Amino acid sequence: MVIGAGQAGLSSAYHLRGAGLDHVVLDANPAPGGAWQHRWPTLRMATVHGIFDLPGMHFDPPALDAPAFTAVPAYFAAFEHRFGLDVQRPVRVSSVSSLPDERLLVATSQGTWHARALINATGTWTRPFRPYYPGAETFRGWQPHTADYRGPAAFTGRRVVVVGGGTSAVQTLLEIAEVTASTTWVTRRPPVFVEGPFDQEYGRAAVAKVEDRVKAGLPPRSVVSVTDLPWTPAMAEARARGILVRRPMFSRILPDGVSWPDGAFEPADIILWATGFRAALDHLAPLRLRTPGGGIVMDGTRVAADARIHLVGYGPSASTVGANRAGRAAVREIRELLEARTAAGAPVVA
Repeated sequence: MVIGAGQAGLSSAYHLRGAGLDHVVLDANPAPGGAWQHRWPTLRMATVHGIFDLPGMHFDPPALDAPAFTAVPAYFAAFEHRFGLDVQRPVRVSSVSSLPDERLLVATSQGTWHARALINATGTWTRPFRPYYPGAETFRGWQPHTADYRGPAAFTGRRVVVVGGGTSAVQTLLEIAEVTASTTWVTRRPPVFVEGPFDQEYGRAAVAKVEDRVKAGLPPRSVVSVTDLPWTPAMAEARARGILVRRPMFSRILPDGVSWPDGAFEPADIILWATGFRAALDHLAPLRLRTPGGGIVMDGTRVAADARIHLVGYGPSASTVGANRAGRAAVREIRELLEARTAAGAPVVA
């Protein structure tokens, strides 16, 4: 069974199909596209931070001004259709637990399933992370996360503090700066800008930075968090206009703004948290996979404590460049696991 039909889930389903393993894909979304269908309408393909092919089907880049929230889902939908993938949606998984016969019981909004192995590909989009800073509860303005962002219109004429040093922070900052009364950009660490393409070689180097943490059972940092920011002409123009100027992280939130330890104050109507996401794994809680440190010890894509469970799109495979290879690796190990059990008369199904 596969939970999730984003890049990681579809890649896994493709390889399961190629291996001849019976399987089903459960997807909580109403339509193909994974998290891409929830991106803000003003996000264009020109600013998307790297999309790589799904296995067996080339992604023909659409026009640079095409909205990402329609272009990428259209590609995913075509992929599902071409390879006849069995994707059930919308199906929300509430829990995964063990049965006495070593099968897994998957409880969902549409009934229950039994599985002998599971590829979890639920990603992070449903778990936006908002760090706490003293005084947050006193703020009289609005505190959206980038997961809530639907374009610059809601920020018109407002004083906005954008928090975060990733690509989403910069993209939204540049968009809203055209309509706001003022913008202030704050990050915990100085951002690093690099010139050149976000290609597969660069992506693999970023993936490698995440892998050691999950091997140690620590909560992973996202792949996006360890990639530098691509330097573009639009960013150069924004810096020249005084928009892309970073300030250090504030220490306190006040009812009408934010303050720093030296007493500096910035008035604000909105604090936009572009602070990333956490892995959506709550439904796996009955399996007790987490370590005391909060992470899950991984051996490749396989959970070290339970050979039935593979996490694809988690840690080093939480990127379009990592998900395809991880899906193939997970299916290979699942095939070996299930074949080892056929002597007991168990059917080879995933």
